[in-house]
Amino acid sequence: MKILVLFYSTYGHVYAMAEAAAEGAREVPGTEVLLKRVPETLPEEILSKMNALEAQKAFAHVPVATPQDLVEADAILFGTPTRFGNMAGQMRSFLDATGGLWQERALVGKVGGVFTSTGSQHGGQETTLLSFLISLLHHGMVVAGLPYTFEDQTDITKIVGGSPYGATTIAGNLGERQPSETELAGARYQGKYIALLASALAEKRENMLKELSS
Repeated sequence: MKILVLFYSTYGHVYAMAEAAAEGAREVPGTEVLLKRVPETLPEEILSKMNALEAQKAFAHVPVATPQDLVEADAILFGTPTRFGNMAGQMRSFLDATGGLWQERALVGKVGGVFTSTGSQHGGQETTLLSFLISLLHHGMVVAGLPYTFEDQTDITKIVGGSPYGATTIAGNLGERQPSETELAGARYQGKYIALLASALAEKRENMLKELSS
């Protein structure tokens, strides 16, 4: 069984969450986890002005994904920073290139989930997650969030990310805050949860698709 953790990160916050999600998925026996990133669409000149080039060196070794990677995975966990309450343009561009997969119904029945990072507590975490899920539903994916069995997301004694729609972190307006252990634990939990769901559904997906096509 293959789990793909696919992310876009500007300053490394989403990358840290992606690594944690991959760790969680690997806890499920028989799971192969692939960590990949979507192509960058901004020129280096712009990234330099954003002071992002140095941060991106930390995950430059991560392979760049193609739409075919989605076909080969049994489940996909997507990670993106928030841009004005929505997914980053780089991730949107990648998803826009999956029209052929939609035509082939290639992702129907696969498990999908999303995690995100925002600059502030109310910077669009839930709108990003929910609007992202629309794309997964169009592909016919089985959506999995971060259930309340991960009880740390209800902690109100400190700043903490987390939503029933997916794991989250809060980076700070200048990116000065790194994901907390609680937020990383949420990403691990979601990764394991999705791997467990994919494991339970993997053997039945082929029969389900046959039944739907009959």
